[in-house]
Amino acid sequence: MNYLVTVFGLALGLSLAAPPGPVNSVIASESLRSKIHGVSVGLGAMTADFVFFLLTLIFGNFLPKDVRYAFYLIGGGLMIWLAFGVLKSSMSRRTPRANYVTGLTMGLTNPFQITWWLTSGLFMIQEFGLFVIPGFFGGIVIWITLFPLTVNRYGKRLSRIIKIASFVILLLFGLYILAEGILLIAQIL
Repeated sequence: MNYLVTVFGLALGLSLAAPPGPVNSVIASESLRSKIHGVSVGLGAMTADFVFFLLTLIFGNFLPKDVRYAFYLIGGGLMIWLAFGVLKSSMSRRTPRANYVTGLTMGLTNPFQITWWLTSGLFMIQEFGLFVIPGFFGGIVIWITLFPLTVNRYGKRLSRIIKIASFVILLLFGLYILAEGILLIAQIL
């Protein structure tokens, strides 16, 4: 049974890390520069997941909605800022450490990531216990390693398309999150 739970966790970690979104946009953009730059963004985002895992494990769903809504504004603004940063620069000037901080900040302020941990993450832990966690984070590690390697190796020919796609994805997610935050806060005021 523990083996199946670990495999389920692996599949869940891969399925959550792989879909197109803001973090993968920055990973792709930074991977054009080097594999380590892309991986460092993913490690930062995974660290945010680990922080949310610990908070979910300890506190469950005690986080007030008002606090969650503030993350919509912060996260939306950050993603819009990153979108224009991706579009403006021909190559990032961030170090791998700065990319790690970028991934961590994106993860900690992403309302979807927060909501996932308060809902699905809480369910995952309560339903499957801690045996699901190694597989879950293993799936994320596989993605944040293989995706940058693939983009770095084959994406240089498509760098302009990756850059524009990264800009569009970040901008759309940022605008959507920002608008959602404004609507939610307006409802409680």
